[in-house]
Amino acid sequence: MIGAMTCWFSATAIIPELIRDWHLSPAQAGWLTNAVQIGFVLGALASSLVNLPDIMRMTRLITLSALLAAAANAVLLLQPGFAAAIAARFVTGVALAGLYPPAMKLMATWFVRGRGLAMGFLIAGLTLGSSMPHLFRALGGGIDWRVVVIASTAATLSSAAIFGLLVREGPHGFGRATFDPRQALAVLRNRPVLLANVGYFGHMWELYAMWAWFLAFATAAGQSGVMPFGGPSFFAFIVVASGVVGCILGGVLSDRIGRCLTTAGMMAVSGTCAALIGFAFTGPAWLLALIAVIWGISIIGDSAQFSAAVTELADPRLIGTALTLQVSIGFALTVLAIWLMPQVAALLGGWQWAFVVLLPGPVVGTWAMLRLRGMQEAKRLAEGRR
Repeated sequence: MIGAMTCWFSATAIIPELIRDWHLSPAQAGWLTNAVQIGFVLGALASSLVNLPDIMRMTRLITLSALLAAAANAVLLLQPGFAAAIAARFVTGVALAGLYPPAMKLMATWFVRGRGLAMGFLIAGLTLGSSMPHLFRALGGGIDWRVVVIASTAATLSSAAIFGLLVREGPHGFGRATFDPRQALAVLRNRPVLLANVGYFGHMWELYAMWAWFLAFATAAGQSGVMPFGGPSFFAFIVVASGVVGCILGGVLSDRIGRCLTTAGMMAVSGTCAALIGFAFTGPAWLLALIAVIWGISIIGDSAQFSAAVTELADPRLIGTALTLQVSIGFALTVLAIWLMPQVAALLGGWQWAFVVLLPGPVVGTWAMLRLRGMQEAKRLAEGRR
């Protein structure tokens, strides 16, 4: 999972170099990230409508998707021009839609007790993989941007080999569905699942916009003389990678005190960081680093638990479809949030206060999860821990 996720932000991490070498405008550069999000959304929606994660063997689907993601990512090495690069990033997103939701379902087949922690480790892998292109660029320091693309492509190919040759489904399978597009609508009518999804949607409004634009925020802070961890790329890597700690912590807490309390608490902390980080933009550097790392931990620490909740609340025959619907709608929101961030930064005259626009997400998400906690069906979560 770590290797395959490196291609998600492979273009985002090298945007400064691509703007220079490909003569892109800032708006065009932003679409290199959003094309992946749109591809993921449409790929996930198509997958859920045909119930693909519930009718195809998961390891086969994941392996084929990882191979497609690697091929699409490698297209950047050909310097194909802006339109073809956007198409390649779109295909990368479509491929990731066949990898990420089925991987969550696959993990769930291995665990009943401790499922929250297991899902936390899975999303920790996603988080670490997403941060790796920033590390590749930081360590490269002046090395050609193609090294980042080559490294992420190789990592994705290695993940395809692992899933294809070494991984199998666990003993707690969910059964298989038959093709019926109406089953997707049945998932959406389940009220407890709907509330878990609203919580996830609030979380997603904040998450990917922060991940996508934190490098720009860190660069702007550095230009004003405040630079924790030595440079913008390494600062961005530390902040995104710190989410690994959050994912594991969220898994432990979720299995002990409940899914709803854990997710609501994480969103309360992350929302507070979104509101406060602008105050530390001009220093001191230690305060900016502290808020940013706490934000990096809390912004992703709850992510796996929304998925774990859906595996416990949805019809067991439709777990794959339910998970895929959840992430497809959630990622659709990220397209808007990612597009909106630079517009807000331009309107406010810089990045200092731009992240405040993300605050409504965790507020709505917290409300939804606390509402779910009061429902009778919430007793099915985490073996009765709500």
